[in-house]
Amino acid sequence: MLLLRALTLTPLITSVLGQQIYDIWETTSDNASSKFKSLGLPVINFVTPGAAGAANIQVNDGSVYQQMDGFGASLTDSSAKLLSGLKSSNSNAYWELLRKLWDVTDGANSAGMSVLRIPIGASDYSDRAYTYDDEWNDTAFSKVSADNTPSYVWTTLADIKTIQPNIKLFFLPWSPPAWLKDSAVLNGGRVWADRSSQLAQYLLKSLQAIKNKGHDAYAISIQNEPENSQNSYPTTLVSPEVEAQVGLALRTLLNNNGFSKVKIIGYEHNWDHAAAHPVTLMNNGGSAFAGAAFHCYAGTGPEQQEDFHKAYPNKEVYFTECSGSYGSNWWGDIKWNMEKIFIGAVEHWARTGMLWNIALDGAGKPVLPGFGGGCANGLGCRGVVTISGSNYSLNQEWYTLAHANRATNPRDANGPFGQRIGVTVGGGSSMDWALKVTAFKTTRISSAEWNRYSLVVMNWADNPVKSVTTTIAFRGKQATYTFKTGVTTLWWYAQN
Repeated sequence: MLLLRALTLTPLITSVLGQQIYDIWETTSDNASSKFKSLGLPVINFVTPGAAGAANIQVNDGSVYQQMDGFGASLTDSSAKLLSGLKSSNSNAYWELLRKLWDVTDGANSAGMSVLRIPIGASDYSDRAYTYDDEWNDTAFSKVSADNTPSYVWTTLADIKTIQPNIKLFFLPWSPPAWLKDSAVLNGGRVWADRSSQLAQYLLKSLQAIKNKGHDAYAISIQNEPENSQNSYPTTLVSPEVEAQVGLALRTLLNNNGFSKVKIIGYEHNWDHAAAHPVTLMNNGGSAFAGAAFHCYAGTGPEQQEDFHKAYPNKEVYFTECSGSYGSNWWGDIKWNMEKIFIGAVEHWARTGMLWNIALDGAGKPVLPGFGGGCANGLGCRGVVTISGSNYSLNQEWYTLAHANRATNPRDANGPFGQRIGVTVGGGSSMDWALKVTAFKTTRISSAEWNRYSLVVMNWADNPVKSVTTTIAFRGKQATYTFKTGVTTLWWYAQN
C-alpha cells in the first residue's frame, strides 16, 4: 500500500500576506511505509521571497485555462457485478468502499470521483453481448429498454448517488443494434451510412430509458472506439463523416426532447489519430459536438491532444479511458498515470481523466465469454480496486485519482470545480526536471470567501530517490516545501 499522508489544520487567514499552505496529501514511492498518517507539520506561510529552491514552482493565476469536470472511472457490468456481490457478502465493506471511491466531503479520505462512464449495452466486461434493443429491424425502437442491462448496474449506480448525488454521468455504446451494421452482429462491423438517423433515434431512446431509471446524463458519445472492429466483443466502425451525421441528427433530437443540456462528445479513441478522425468529425458536424475524447492505448501521449486543440481551440477535450494491468510495477504505474493522464492529459486541455473498470477481481475478470482480456501482458486488466469475495483492496489507480480529485473537486457543496491555471517549474538547478506540476483555482459560491489554489506535484526523482526542496512563488510571495519522491497535493486560500 501507499504512504498517503494528510495534514489538515484550521488556517488563520486574515490577509493576503497571511496566506498559508495548510492541507497536504502525500503519497511516497516506496510502497512499504505505513499508511494514512498525518505529516504533523505546522502550516507553511507565504513570506517575502528569498533565494529560489532546488526547484521553483511559479503559480500564475492570471493565466486561466479549461474548467475541470473531474476524475473517475467506468461502471461496467463486471464492475457492478463484483460490487453487488460485495454488498451481499459484506455490506459494511461495500459501503466503506463506496465512500472510499465517491465521498467528496472536504477532507474525506476518499478518491472523491466526480465523473462516471457507463456503457449503453454490453462491453468486453459483460456476461453477455446485448444492446438496449435486440429486436431485429425495430425501426420504431419500441423495444428499447434499459432493463436489458443487468439490474445490479442500476442498483449500484443508485447506491453511488446516495454518496455522490452530483456525479456526472457519461454514456456511450460499444455497439448499436446489429441490424444497423453491415456485419449484422454486435461483435465488429460498420454502421451503415444510410442509417445514421436511425442510430440517432436509438441513442435518444436509450437516454430516455436511462432517465426513466432515475439517472440524468451529463454527456453521450456516438460510439466507443469508432476505429476498432473485433470479432470477440461488441465493437463498431464509424467513419468521422457518419459520426458527424449521427451527431447532427442526435443534437436536434436531444434539443427537442428535453435533453438540450446533454453534451455530445466525439471520437472516444486513441491519441495516435488526434489530428485525423476528430478533426474530420468537427469539419463535418462540429455544431453538434461539445468536443472530443481520447484513450491511451496508441500514440505517443497526451501531447497529441494538442493536434485536435490547435485545429479546434474552442472545442472541449476529454480523456476517458485507460487501464492498468496486473504484473506491472507499482511505482512505475503511479508515474505513468500521473505523467500521461492526471497531470499530462490535463496540461493538454483535458477536462476529465478517466480510467477503465472501477473494479475487477485479481485475474482481471469477469470478462465477456470468448474475450481473452484486453491487456497486453496476458495477466488481466486491473481495476481501480480489486474485489475478491467479501474483501477489497485499493490499487495504485485509486491513489492517483485521489490526488487529482483532491485538487479540483468543489470547495463548496454544489460549487464550481477547479480551473487549470498557469504554472511553471524553474529555479535553474539540476533538479528542475524532477517535478511535474499542475495548478488549479477553485472559486467559491460566495464572493466573500477566498478562492482555493491547489497544486498536484509529482517528484519522479527515483534513481536514486531524492527529495526536492522547492520554493512556491505566488503573487509576489514565496513558500518552501520539500517534495519527497512520490505525489503530493496541497492547497491554500487567497483573496479573489
